[in-house]
Amino acid sequence: MGFAVPFLGGGMRQRQFAGLVGGATASGPRIAQAGQRPASAAGVPAHDDEQEFPLIIANMPATRRQMASAGGVAVLLIVIAAVIAPFARIQLGQIDGFVPVLQTALGLAELITAALLFAQFAIQPQRALLALASGYVFSGSFAILQTLAFPNGYAPAGVIGDGLNSPAWLYVLWHTTFPAAILVYGFTKDHFKATRPGRPAVAAIAITIGCIAAAIAGLTWIVTAQAENIPAFYVSNIRHQTPLGNQVNLMLLLWDLTALAVLFVRMRTILDLWLMVTLLAYLPNFLVAIIGSSVRFTVGWYAARGFVLIGSSMLLTVLLIETMLLYSRLASVIALQRRERANRLLSIDAVTGAIAHELRSPLGAISLNAATGLGQLQAASPELEDIEDILCDIEADSNRAAQIISSIREMTIKTAHAGASTDVEGVADLALRLLKHDLLANGVSVAAEFQGNIPPVALDGTELQQIVLNLGKNAIDAMSSVPIDRRKLTMKTRVNGGSTVHLWVEDSGTGICPHHQESIFDPFFTTKQDGMGLGLAISSNLVARCGGRLRLVKSDASGSIFELELPIFAPASAQ
Repeated sequence: MGFAVPFLGGGMRQRQFAGLVGGATASGPRIAQAGQRPASAAGVPAHDDEQEFPLIIANMPATRRQMASAGGVAVLLIVIAAVIAPFARIQLGQIDGFVPVLQTALGLAELITAALLFAQFAIQPQRALLALASGYVFSGSFAILQTLAFPNGYAPAGVIGDGLNSPAWLYVLWHTTFPAAILVYGFTKDHFKATRPGRPAVAAIAITIGCIAAAIAGLTWIVTAQAENIPAFYVSNIRHQTPLGNQVNLMLLLWDLTALAVLFVRMRTILDLWLMVTLLAYLPNFLVAIIGSSVRFTVGWYAARGFVLIGSSMLLTVLLIETMLLYSRLASVIALQRRERANRLLSIDAVTGAIAHELRSPLGAISLNAATGLGQLQAASPELEDIEDILCDIEADSNRAAQIISSIREMTIKTAHAGASTDVEGVADLALRLLKHDLLANGVSVAAEFQGNIPPVALDGTELQQIVLNLGKNAIDAMSSVPIDRRKLTMKTRVNGGSTVHLWVEDSGTGICPHHQESIFDPFFTTKQDGMGLGLAISSNLVARCGGRLRLVKSDASGSIFELELPIFAPASAQ
């Protein structure tokens, strides 16, 4: 999920934002659906915007540390499998409690992993995550069902099935559905249509679980109640397998390798990396059966189950670790925000203290003069000249109080923003990343056409970011009633005459009513049911304070365009 910077004609360039913006063609920008992964331009490496602060672990890019850890685990698994392979045919005693304990733990681990993946889907709905979570539900369910069907597990002939071939077929279903789900995930993870978070995502999860339960019930009924009507793996003894066993193990091996190859080619995130390690851990399960032994209760048979347990617990462990790391980062951010809020409160206390101290003198003089004037008016023969002097003193003191307030306000503004300069394109880039979740959730595609090499403007970066965020959120809200395939947010930049920088924010919404267009910058005017009517008013005042202008260029049934005009920053020495 990176951005490429293909250069367009006329000195313009278009940036691709993490999963939001498509590439560029000779005829202009190409818009991608929200969530689609853009391709990098030739010679320009892609960078992961998600790395700054991903919404979900499934979108975190695989770091070198993660790759080294996964490589070490993979090498260790290969070495252990190579050491066990020569002894795979050695027959060991039958441990009746081995399969129930191991596969119950394995099934629970995979169901917990599925729950975590469903939670990731609820936060940022991606259908690839839904497919992967479904695979873990299939895998965990068939693992537990095979335990119930396994002879001498929970019952001498198994709780369900014929006790001979049903466990083998449940094993085949187990290791067929899981790689199939990973294949669906691998092919769809970079091209998906986002679902809205909240109730729509929960509804999608509920429907998916219902369909999975129906499929599992139907397949289980076939391999248990109808076991005599399907090909047999064992004829009369569980220690002697038919040739079908090796053939099926070979097909399962190729199926697992296919899923592994797809992930290897399309590997990008931590989730992709550790799914590859999981599939690699499953390989000895088939290799030992094909090369070493197809008989139960041998060294190879016991070892293969151990590899499956490791593979099933792999992603769960990684998800828990990365969740804790992400939580620690979030806690650090919250701590910094609280510290910044405390500093702002201290600044407010200092300003209010200064106002109280400076205004006490003129307000006291006004009060004293007002009392004296009242006394003169209540006298039998008031001195009009004295009353005139008193009123003049009151006017002078009130003007002095107004000057004090203005000077304190100017002092705080200069302290906070004196000499402030900002890169417009950098702020717009950051604003799009901050809005990414809202854009994905609302199915909005984004085009960002930035001129590049634009000089900084004379406005504080935080203020400009709030202005752009406000315009972006208003654009998203304006497109809520438009069909998803028509929702498009466009940002453009341009330098005009070497003195001003222009930023346009364009949406494809329904537009603003003509009789409302003159009032949208007025305080407390809003067309939203839950709006306060302050966003555009504050933004307009912030822009005007630095000598710029915020205006509505166009608004009709095809959408609205807001233009932000800002003066180029001039250093104090140049001024």
